[in-house]
This record gives sequence, C-alpha cells and structure tokens, in this order.
Amino acid sequence: MVKIIKRCWGEKDDLARAYHDEEWGVPVHDDKTLFEFIILEGAQAGLNWMTILRRRKGYHRAFDEFDFNKIAKYDQKDVERLLQDEGIIRNKLKVAATIQNAKVFLEIRAEFGTFDKYIWDFVDNKPINNNPKTWKEVHPTTEVSDAISKDLKKRGMKFVGSTIIYAFMQAVGMVNDHLIECFRHKEIVSSY
Repeated sequence: MVKIIKRCWGEKDDLARAYHDEEWGVPVHDDKTLFEFIILEGAQAGLNWMTILRRRKGYHRAFDEFDFNKIAKYDQKDVERLLQDEGIIRNKLKVAATIQNAKVFLEIRAEFGTFDKYIWDFVDNKPINNNPKTWKEVHPTTEVSDAISKDLKKRGMKFVGSTIIYAFMQAVGMVNDHLIECFRHKEIVSSY
C-alpha cells in the first residue's frame, strides 16, 4: 500500500517541496541562518518566495555566505558589484538594506550576546503552534510580528515590515503554521 503524504504546500516543485519538508517551521537558533532569513524575506518584498528560493545559492555566493561581519563592511564597490549580479534581486534599496541590516544585526549581537537571544525572547523562547486547519486561519501579521518589526525599524533595519517579519518567524520556526493535516506539523511539534 502506498502511503499518501499530505503537505500544506510545495507538492508541485522539487525545490519548494524540499524547503517545506526540511526547513520551513523548524526552529533555528544559529545567528548566521537567522541573518540569512532576515535578508531573504526582505528580498522577497513585492515578489513571491519561489523567486527568492530559486536564487538562494546566488545570494549565498554574492553575500559571502551571509557572513554579517563581512557584509557590514561592504562599500560602494561591493554595492556596484551586487547590482550587476544576476544571481540576486538587483534592487538598489534591497542591496543597501542588506548592508544596513548587517550593521544593525551586529549591534543587536553586541547588546544581547546573540541575535538568537534577542529574537526568540519575543516568543518567550518557545515556538508558537497555531494549529491551523486551513490557510484562512493563518494571518499575514500578528501582535508579535508587529512588535518585532517596530523594534527592528527603531534600531535602523530596513525591509522588516510586520508581514516580512511574520514570514521570517514562520521560516525560522518561531511559529509553526504547518496545517494540522500536514505531516510536518506533528513532526515539528514533537521535535521540541
């Protein structure tokens, strides 16, 4: 008998399916990966996630594997190089935001020890399980994403609106929005 696996999304595309099955909603506590998703979710603004997912390797290459220490030191030559790089979204504001966000990321690490400690404190260091039955129950923003967005903007980050931050929270497992019928919902919940 063939076992039918139910997914909440990603069935039709190998890259999307792998991301859904292996990463989306899994709690992340590594600062480098947290920085990567802050940048990738910001790059998504006005686009769809698959556009960014297909360019993820390009972002890794172009932005020194998301080494926030190096990115914070980028100068105008780096900006010009990035604006010519077809492996990323060549948007001047998004490139500038990546550099600015790396600087703020370092400031947050200096204040809190790690970005992980800073960001996970917003959810009391525990993932939020929304247990949605349908996508209508998944909202694009929450009070928590509003609070994070407001704080990051106050600190000087760009492309960190509440919708972007909520997508970030889903990506790094601060929120588990896998639909209840999705096989990953239970797996993720049982992992913590």
